[in-house]
Amino acid sequence: MRHNKKFNHLGRKKGHRDAMLANMTISLIQHKRIFTTLPKAKALRVYAEPLINRAKDDSTANRRLVFSYLQNKEAIKELFNEISQKIANRPGGYLRILKTGFRKGDGAETCFIELVDYNENMLAAGKEKKQSRTRRSRRKSAAEKAEAAAPATEEVKAEEAAPAAAEEAPKAE
Repeated sequence: MRHNKKFNHLGRKKGHRDAMLANMTISLIQHKRIFTTLPKAKALRVYAEPLINRAKDDSTANRRLVFSYLQNKEAIKELFNEISQKIANRPGGYLRILKTGFRKGDGAETCFIELVDYNENMLAAGKEKKQSRTRRSRRKSAAEKAEAAAPATEEVKAEEAAPAAAEEAPKAE
């Protein structure tokens, strides 16, 4: 029976699965983005996010614990020195999965998995998107009512100002 065994085995035995996830985590730390299948990316997120969270507290114990999973000095250095500074204020959700379609050979669903704080294009688009808001209500807001009334009053003021300007022009000469 498989009671409470929710994680995806990915068609591999435990040793092979752990080695694959460790290698993918090392590649993700070094390259900041990797291309893989959707089930592997979801399993990688569950595996890598706790390790990335450990990097926030740079202690010998945390370095040793993460090294016991990854076994790669360069990845540990990069994780604790560079990545930990970028994620210091983030409470979680360090990885983003972006679906890219289906693989031609076997139809597997593919995706990118990337570190959230390292995609400058998405960060710039997110800042621009937050600035523009649209109202989707059918009834007019107070601002729209004021705008609708404003052109009518501006036209009246312009008509009143035009004859006055015409009268003043000959006096100036």
